[in-house]
Amino acid sequence: MESKYTFLLIEDNLIDQLVIKQLFKKVLSIEEIHVANNGKEGIEWLENNGKMYQSIIILLDVQMPVMNGFDFLNKYAELDNDLKKDNQIFVLSSTLDSDEIQRISESRYVTDFLGKPFPIEEFRNKIFPNI
Repeated sequence: MESKYTFLLIEDNLIDQLVIKQLFKKVLSIEEIHVANNGKEGIEWLENNGKMYQSIIILLDVQMPVMNGFDFLNKYAELDNDLKKDNQIFVLSSTLDSDEIQRISESRYVTDFLGKPFPIEEFRNKIFPNI
C-alpha cells in the first residue's frame, strides 16, 4: 500500500516502538516510520525534517520522560502553521484517567485518541478507510 503520509512515532517504550513498527510493516506494508523517544525529540524532528513532508501522522504517547505528550502538544502549538497544516496527531495511551482523556480530546491538534495496545485495524480504518 503506497502511503501519502509520513509517520512519526513519539514513544519512550522500546517494546512498544518495536511492536508498532512491526504492525505497520505487516498490516499496512509501511516500512518507514520515524521514531522519537520523547516529546522533545519529536519537536526537534519536526523542526528539522517536517518541511520535507506534505502530511505527517504523529502517534503520540502521553506518559514519557523528558517531555510528555501534553507538553509536546503545547510546544507543537507554537510551531509554524505551515509545518502543522496537513498533520494529524493520534494520541496513544493506556490511561483511564478521565481528566487526561478530557485534556486529550480538547486539544485542537489531536485527531483521535487510541488506546494501548495499539489498535492497528482501527487505525488503518481511520487512515485508509477505503482499503
